[in-house]
Amino acid sequence: MTGATVAQVLHTAATRLAAAGVDTPRADAEWLLAGLLGARRGDLGLLLSQQPDAGLLARYEAAVERRRRREPLQRILGWESFRGLCLRLSPDVLVPRPETEVLVDLALGLLPPPRAGRRPVVVDVGTGSGCVAAAIAAERGDVLVVATDTAVAALRVARDNARGLGLSRVLPAAVDVLAAVGPGVADLIVSNPPYLPTGLLAGLAPEVRDHDPRMALDGGDDGLVVLAGLLLEARRVLRPGGGLVVESAGGDQAETVRRLAEDAGLVDAAVHRDLAGVARFISARSVWSEAPLRVS
Repeated sequence: MTGATVAQVLHTAATRLAAAGVDTPRADAEWLLAGLLGARRGDLGLLLSQQPDAGLLARYEAAVERRRRREPLQRILGWESFRGLCLRLSPDVLVPRPETEVLVDLALGLLPPPRAGRRPVVVDVGTGSGCVAAAIAAERGDVLVVATDTAVAALRVARDNARGLGLSRVLPAAVDVLAAVGPGVADLIVSNPPYLPTGLLAGLAPEVRDHDPRMALDGGDDGLVVLAGLLLEARRVLRPGGGLVVESAGGDQAETVRRLAEDAGLVDAAVHRDLAGVARFISARSVWSEAPLRVS
């Protein structure tokens, strides 16, 4: 498209993306060009009559082709915004989803209020990019967040994101769920774990199926392998009255997870809806006190 204006280039790109089944072809075309220009998407309107040089045009066409093949926009750009934080991504982590921002809201609501001389401890299980850990640490300056994951490559991404945001209170740790976390350590456990039943993975959108790490999606035959293990460990790890909030696949699974939380000895278990009204999040807490163990 030598000699084409920015307006013409965007129109052609959006047409190609629409034909490939991309949900938001014009917006994606604009984001890709803005990313290459180092500009804000809203500034493109000032450039519509300009003609991109050959080098920029070649890079743009390559980026559009990647998106046409259904590589996620965020992976091409290399970042995603989450609760106002710019998070770098790699193939080793999930792209943060908008609905997970509600998980952070619920988590913040379960934390004890700030108190002088007291630093609440949050454990973020399966941190991935570190989006949840970073958001909690950014919005509650008094907390310490232990960000756990079994994938070392994912922990590197979480560490780099925390460092880039100046959040030294996020501590990445290679831990399998809660196995290595000491008893009574956490004021809050938060998690967006793998929760999809294995049989559903093949039917996911190409952006997810072909580009998100499988271990961050696959929750086993019923989707509950990680969630069930997390809930069984939660009561041991939480301080008296400590809170827990997890994300699920939604619908019937959310109610199942709520019951599992009660079966694990947690109290006040409740289901919460996401931005689309889907029952997706489950909160609970440990009991405030327990009767002392009697030895006969």
